[in-house]
Amino acid sequence: MSSKRNHKIMSLSGGNLNNKTTKGLQYLFEKTLKQGMHGLCFSPYEEGQKPGTHISEEQIRRRLELIRPYTTWIRSFSCTEGNELIPKIAKEYGLKTLVGAWLGKDSQINKKEIDGLIRLAKAGYVDIAAVGNEVLYRGDLSETELLVFMEKVKHALPNTPMGYVDAYYEFTDRPNITKACDVILANCYPYWEGCNLEYSLIYMKDMYRQALKAAKGKRVIITETGWPSEGTGLYGAIPSYESAIKYFINAQNWSKADNIEMFYFSSFDESWKVGAEGDVGAFWGLWDKNEKLKFSLNSIKKISRRLINFISIDPQ
Repeated sequence: MSSKRNHKIMSLSGGNLNNKTTKGLQYLFEKTLKQGMHGLCFSPYEEGQKPGTHISEEQIRRRLELIRPYTTWIRSFSCTEGNELIPKIAKEYGLKTLVGAWLGKDSQINKKEIDGLIRLAKAGYVDIAAVGNEVLYRGDLSETELLVFMEKVKHALPNTPMGYVDAYYEFTDRPNITKACDVILANCYPYWEGCNLEYSLIYMKDMYRQALKAAKGKRVIITETGWPSEGTGLYGAIPSYESAIKYFINAQNWSKADNIEMFYFSSFDESWKVGAEGDVGAFWGLWDKNEKLKFSLNSIKKISRRLINFISIDPQ
């Protein structure tokens, strides 16, 4: 097999990272991170907080200041309970914003979210408006109900690109939703479909191609993708520290090489997500719940010191 053929296969499935030590992977992670990302999903909740908690300006600023050197765009998920400050502060820091209105079964909350999204956009804080996140996947709203919200936002914000966020296949299955979108906002998770890490980049590329086909020429953005660093596996998808690094590197290299607009999930670990996703829910961040970068060369030194201290404890 020719070297060109080998290179082609490697580019499809990602770089050859299997022979890398943990330290080598950490070095490549830091190098990739410093090159910057297109976008990053913003995790606002500190330990002990969850949706329903009012988040403070101070914690938003602190977390945005940590991540802003590494990303061009920030994605937020709600326009209430303090989340409305995220795009305002992001704009202050020179970031572009994909701002989401969180929709669910509560009609009063839905109205507040939509009204908040429209206010933020009219004030100049929204580059792309996302009307709902996986609300059809969860079954919280019908397609007809969602279309009403989308039309309201599109009418109020004719100059702001608007879309709906859901799994990539929903845009094939629901052509009316796809038609209503200005931009297709597709979540692509090989992990959640039980894909082995070895094939995960090829799998994500196929997810993206399916969204492109459904879009029929419209702009397609990958609004979420990622890999957990800890937790219980799902079929062939196994969380681990090293796998999370490898997936991040391959995803970012593809994003840059093929000019793919991608928002990585997520910025910080959030413990509250355990209830919704199982134990893996708490471990999707590039930073841990204490706002420390998880995959840096310094992190392994801290882990090693903790292990040494544990081993050296006299059991007597």
